[in-house]
Amino acid sequence: MATMHSKKLGKYMLSPSVILLLAWMVIPLSFTLYFSFLSYNLLMPGTEEFIGFTNYQYFLTDPAFFEALKNTLLLVGGVLLITIVGGTGFALLLNLPFWGQGIVRVLVIAPFFVMPTVSALVWKNMFMNPENGLFAYFAKFLGFEPIDFFAQIPLLSITIIVSWMWLPFAALIILTALQSLDQEQLEAAEMDGAGHIQKFFYITLPHLARPITVVILIQTIFLLSIFAEIMVTTNGGPGYASTNITYLVYAQSLLQFDVGGGSAGGIVAVILANIVAIFLLRMIGKNLEA
Repeated sequence: MATMHSKKLGKYMLSPSVILLLAWMVIPLSFTLYFSFLSYNLLMPGTEEFIGFTNYQYFLTDPAFFEALKNTLLLVGGVLLITIVGGTGFALLLNLPFWGQGIVRVLVIAPFFVMPTVSALVWKNMFMNPENGLFAYFAKFLGFEPIDFFAQIPLLSITIIVSWMWLPFAALIILTALQSLDQEQLEAAEMDGAGHIQKFFYITLPHLARPITVVILIQTIFLLSIFAEIMVTTNGGPGYASTNITYLVYAQSLLQFDVGGGSAGGIVAVILANIVAIFLLRMIGKNLEA
């Protein structure tokens, strides 16, 4: 009886936060779903009418949608590749004993706490500016023509900026896993004649499989909604070269004032994100069972 009473009490105490969370998610989503079936333009208030799935048909057949979908996948894949490989490398270095280890760890983690807008502005004006940026200075010093990053390679430039921000997160998670690695196992492998490469691929990397899967899951969920870096640097251009799904929904809703079309795009983005999340959750579940 006491256990049942405690469970009921726990449910009652949790219910306000659960209700608030559901309201915070369900109410905006419900309004978005409602607007997606309307012809609703902010420039023509009072002319809303029900048009069914026309907004979805327009959004899903728009060539910009396929370009944005491709850019979204390339951006997420590129950032994951850089952060997983780079994060593993940083974690291996930070796991070695050296003087000032604590200070170096703090400095490595610092970029993760910089706001995306500030980070994008710093990279745009201080590093990637084709006239007086740091990369342009080095290019001129070496006798090369400076690259206009956001005009010539916009999507790659945004990928680099986002990777710089998420690299510390991956390094921190992987470093935590490295510190739980059984050192006796490594010593035994070394006594059997295994070199550094063999120990990494046959002992360290399998041990890091689970934390790497967690990093992929968490980062993917956030990377699907990248917006600030694109807004600050390229505005989705040139053309649609750096437009992802999130920015396309923003452009449809607030730049073209088409709330109905933008809401349909938002619902499509939510569905795609949930498909990816379910796939990743199943993948991480299998990994944890192994």
